[in-house]
Amino acid sequence: MAILLVTNDDGVHSAGLIALYRAMKNLGDAYVVAPDRERSAAGHSLTLHRPLRATEIRDRVFSINGTPTDCVTLGINKLLPEKPSLIVSGINKGANLGDDITYSGTVSAAIEGTIFGIPSIAFSLPSDKHYFFDTASEVAAQIASFVLEHSLPYDTLLNVNIPNVRREFLRGVRFTRQGKRVYDGAILETFDPWGEKHFWIGGGKPYWERGEDTDMDAVQANFISVTPIHLDLTNYDALSYFREKWRLPYAWKERDDEKL
Repeated sequence: MAILLVTNDDGVHSAGLIALYRAMKNLGDAYVVAPDRERSAAGHSLTLHRPLRATEIRDRVFSINGTPTDCVTLGINKLLPEKPSLIVSGINKGANLGDDITYSGTVSAAIEGTIFGIPSIAFSLPSDKHYFFDTASEVAAQIASFVLEHSLPYDTLLNVNIPNVRREFLRGVRFTRQGKRVYDGAILETFDPWGEKHFWIGGGKPYWERGEDTDMDAVQANFISVTPIHLDLTNYDALSYFREKWRLPYAWKERDDEKL
């Protein structure tokens, strides 16, 4: 039976994680390794400045006082009986679309799994209120089952955003590209009781780059967005351009070591 690792960034007690875990239990031998509290926007960060503690709060459910990336690393190397066949992260309470994936702890957990060579999927539910986790968990089970059977391309994870609607209102699946989002007014100034100025990052009004094949446009039209994310961040068109067009100063050019 396949071993599955379930994690998230909303914390081990999140309703989204519980829904995802229950769905994965029907596909294999599922284990939860998740942060002990919310770690949203943790990005792909590892805890290096202090030791980590793993607490088994229920059978096969581990709480970690660290980041989602820590959870995946510990799960693979120390907590699970063997290397998992699949890693699923979520179901995140809120979207992970466009540039937000670079901050997302949910997506970063899937990135870490991909680095270890394990097929990995991040699931998110774009909303800030009543969540249809039953819809999202059903979708997650179907996609996870397919990936267990067919795997994923090398160094590639799936970022899945599921419209927050009842099942009958889903219009289908679209394979999408990562969109572009910029926030306006995302940094607020505030003052403490002693008059000292502080800054609060978060919120703001998002502005989206439009495009029919983007993740955001798919979700807004009630399609499940499935975006393949590749770990190689190299811009190969730019690489070819620089090699062909740029002429750097002589001192920076390659030289034969034997002549130095």
